[in-house]
Amino acid sequence: MRQRFSPARLLASASLVALLAAGLGGCQTMADITGSLTQRADAAPPTDPVRAAEVYGERYRANPKDPNAALAYGQALRANGQRAQAAAVLEQATIAHPGNKALLAAYGRALADNGNFQQAFDVLSKAHSPDNPDWRLLSVQGTALDQMGRHEDARRYYASALKIAPGEPGVLSNLGLSYMLSKELPKAEETLRQAYAAPNAGPRVRQNLALVVGLQGRFAEAETIVKADLPPEEAAANVAYLKDMLNRKDAPRAASRRMPVASLSQPD
Repeated sequence: MRQRFSPARLLASASLVALLAAGLGGCQTMADITGSLTQRADAAPPTDPVRAAEVYGERYRANPKDPNAALAYGQALRANGQRAQAAAVLEQATIAHPGNKALLAAYGRALADNGNFQQAFDVLSKAHSPDNPDWRLLSVQGTALDQMGRHEDARRYYASALKIAPGEPGVLSNLGLSYMLSKELPKAEETLRQAYAAPNAGPRVRQNLALVVGLQGRFAEAETIVKADLPPEEAAANVAYLKDMLNRKDAPRAASRRMPVASLSQPD
C-alpha cells in the first residue's frame, strides 16, 4: 500500500459507517439538544433528526427571540445535516443575544461545519475565556486550525484541552488526525492508540485508528480494528468504506467531503 496522500480537510464523524468523523467533532445527539414544546418532550426529546428539526423548528418559529429555542433548533438542524440553515439560525440568535456563550459555541461549530474555519475559530474564542476555558471548545478550535493547515497551533490547543481533561479520547483522536494531516503517521497511530485504549473511547476513535493503520499499508490489521464489536452488516459497510478510502491517494480529502466537521467524541 502506498502511503502517498495530500493533507486536506479532515475531522471526525460520529457515523458508524464513516471512518473519521469532529467533530471535528458528527454532530449533536438528540439527547443533547435542550428545550422542547411540552413537558413530555423535555422528558423524552425526539431521537430522530428529522422529527427533532420539526419539533424544535415549530418552537423557534413561535418565538424566534427565545435563545433556548434558537439553540435547540440550530443543534437539531446540524444533527439533520442542514448546516447552512443551522448557521443562519444561530447567527441571528447571536446577534440578538451577543453575550450568550452557549449560542456562540453552537454558532462556532455550525460555521466549522460549513468550512468557515477562521470565522468559526474567532466565534469560538468568544464562547469561553482564558480564565474559564472549555476543553471541548479548545479542541474544536484546534480542529479549525488544523483545517487551515496550522497544525502546530492546533496542537497547542489540544494540549490545553488535555490539561483540563487528561486522556480524553475525543481530543486525542483529533490530535492523532492532526499528525495524520501533516503526514506524521507513526505519531498519528501512537496517539490514536492512546485514545483507543481509553475505556470511554467511541467507535469513531477505532475508525480513525483503522484509517491511519491502513494508510501505513497494514490493511489486514486495519480491517480487524474497524470490524471490532460491530454487527456483520455494519462491519462489512465499514470495511467497504475503508477499502474505498485507502484505494484513493487523497484519502483524507475524500473522507472529509463525506462528513460534517468540528465534532468530538461527545463534547459537542
